[in-house]
Amino acid sequence: MRLFPKKMIAIYLLMVIPFISIAQQDFQGKAYYQTKTTMDLDNWGRGQMSEQQKKQIMERMKSFLEKQYILTFTQSESIYKEDEKLEAPGAGGGRGFGMMSSFTGGAQYKNVKEQELLQEQDFFGKQFLIKDSLPDLQWEMGTETKQIGQYTCFKATAVKKVDEFDWSSMRRRNRDKDDAEKKKDSTESADAENKNPMDEIEVPKEIIVTAWYTPQIPVNNGPGEYSGLPGLILEINADRTTMLCTKIVLNPEEKDEIKKPSKGKEVTRKEYNEIVKNKMEEMREMYGGRRGGGRGR
Repeated sequence: MRLFPKKMIAIYLLMVIPFISIAQQDFQGKAYYQTKTTMDLDNWGRGQMSEQQKKQIMERMKSFLEKQYILTFTQSESIYKEDEKLEAPGAGGGRGFGMMSSFTGGAQYKNVKEQELLQEQDFFGKQFLIKDSLPDLQWEMGTETKQIGQYTCFKATAVKKVDEFDWSSMRRRNRDKDDAEKKKDSTESADAENKNPMDEIEVPKEIIVTAWYTPQIPVNNGPGEYSGLPGLILEINADRTTMLCTKIVLNPEEKDEIKKPSKGKEVTRKEYNEIVKNKMEEMREMYGGRRGGGRGR
């Protein structure tokens, strides 16, 4: 982590001094986040989608792309989980979107002192407990500030390695510019019909993460797996996803007990990714088998 620029120190101290009591006592806070992930539908589908088609697809995927979370935190521990609300009658949510609908994340526990991360994850009806360490992000501290609610926030950026199964960053593979000019005979058309759509998806290896944190709440925490800054992170911009804090409650009258998740088969991140990879390969073979059967009729 890079040190603070000198001209920030005075401002930083003026902001932190009134809140030293927070850092010295056993307290709890709750931060409410609105998250949103965008998708570029222009590069999906065989033909150009109409605006109406894009709108319908985005509406169906809304439950995947827009969520609300609550981060319950102390100085060293936190639980981050979805603020689940009842769907309106007839709302289809994002069900039916194949592979993505098979991933359901549960509570996420962080211990910033021990650098420990535990994530409940449901995958194709099986419950897993992923045990990992917190990402070691090398934050670059900036001098730029902005106001989020009543809090003054400072900007920090980092380069983050992306998990190979991070669906929020998935995109269609880039094609050669001359693809449209290639001759499409009957054989090529048949190959296109039998191509597994999963082969069209890629996830970038790295993304730029921009964080806005406030020293006015001097805890080393934030939404999701993010932490490592001298203040609560109120906003994260990571590739196509934005996490924005909309409400903060410090020292609520009724405090929640922060418990480590314990449900599911305990696995490392590497082991879990291998399970997902094997399942995808199984589906690829099943998909090819069905296609092959259809051609023989």
